[in-house]
Amino acid sequence: MIPQGENYLAYADASCGKLEVITASYGPGGRGARVAHTIASSPFGLILIAATSSGVCWLGIHDSAAYLEAELQRDFSRAAIVHGDDELRELAIDVVAFICSAKASLRLPVDIRATPFQLAVWRELCAIPPGATRSYGEIAGRVGRPRAARAVGHANGSNPLAILIPCHRAVGAGGRLTGYRWGCEYKRRLLEHERFALGTGNQQALNLRNSRDA
Repeated sequence: MIPQGENYLAYADASCGKLEVITASYGPGGRGARVAHTIASSPFGLILIAATSSGVCWLGIHDSAAYLEAELQRDFSRAAIVHGDDELRELAIDVVAFICSAKASLRLPVDIRATPFQLAVWRELCAIPPGATRSYGEIAGRVGRPRAARAVGHANGSNPLAILIPCHRAVGAGGRLTGYRWGCEYKRRLLEHERFALGTGNQQALNLRNSRDA
């Protein structure tokens, strides 16, 4: 088990999340880190979860395990990356259970690097309730940079913990599904699931399909 530390991400039932990040245990590109990873199945695609001894450091979603492993290697090019199916089994079960239930609770130690601006954006993402969305411009206003919608998009794209830090809830102007590292189809799947899990009805799911097809 990964010990609880000063860096953590916590959610209560169907609530906003709280993200606390003081410092990471490794340098740029994962320098000095041993990163264990495992891949788990979910209704939305394969999920790769990676962690150091201090906390969860990376999560990606895709239908290709090879693609996920290549992306992890790209982001942690200076780390020692190893398979960790046994040591991360319980963690993977907890994370997938949380992702599959919009009403679940979760508290995880995390080990991520962030600039002050990135951290501010990621905290705003965690403050978006399940099933809801906010535009990049709205998030920019909330972090005190109303003209920095493009910079918010870059911070969104650099989020190392997909789904856990819910960058899929950030949308373009007019609610368009755009700008998701893992592909807009995964964003659509996640938002539809959250809205159905919370019982918000068919109309919002229909709106998502329409925005995808427009």
